[in-house]
Amino acid sequence: MLHATLLSAINHAERTVHITNAYFVPDKKLVKALKAAARRGVDVGIILPSQSDFWAPLYAGRSYYADLLEDGVHIYERSEALLHAKTTVVDGVWSTVGSTNLDPRSLLINDEADAVILGTDFGAQMEAMFRDDVARSKEIRREEWRKRGLGSRTKELGARIWRRWL
Repeated sequence: MLHATLLSAINHAERTVHITNAYFVPDKKLVKALKAAARRGVDVGIILPSQSDFWAPLYAGRSYYADLLEDGVHIYERSEALLHAKTTVVDGVWSTVGSTNLDPRSLLINDEADAVILGTDFGAQMEAMFRDDVARSKEIRREEWRKRGLGSRTKELGARIWRRWL
């Protein structure tokens, strides 16, 4: 259920979509929604971990970076702490906090719990936390991403093949 609600919020966003998530292995609908929002001028930012306890979801998620970056999505990786947050704030008024990762297993199989909170006060707090995390993260730049090595690209391809089971 979070998946449909999240897609609706992103598709109706007017100013911002800010996501922080520990495991990011998006489906086609989520990628399409994020890219469309960025193309229509919405500030789309995603904070993800730079390291993980399981390599496959990390590299499967990274396999989508080039496509997202091409359309103006801002991607940040947090390295100084283990990133375990699962939050979204849209236009400073629609927020989610919960246990759902943005991967097939979490969205379709696991019993997850998320709260959807409407309100500018909570949204402002979420935005402040997002900005703080961005300040502690490294932005992934399109030009730099293109220069990544063959080893990373191979891991991304291999992990993406198995994305449905991650």
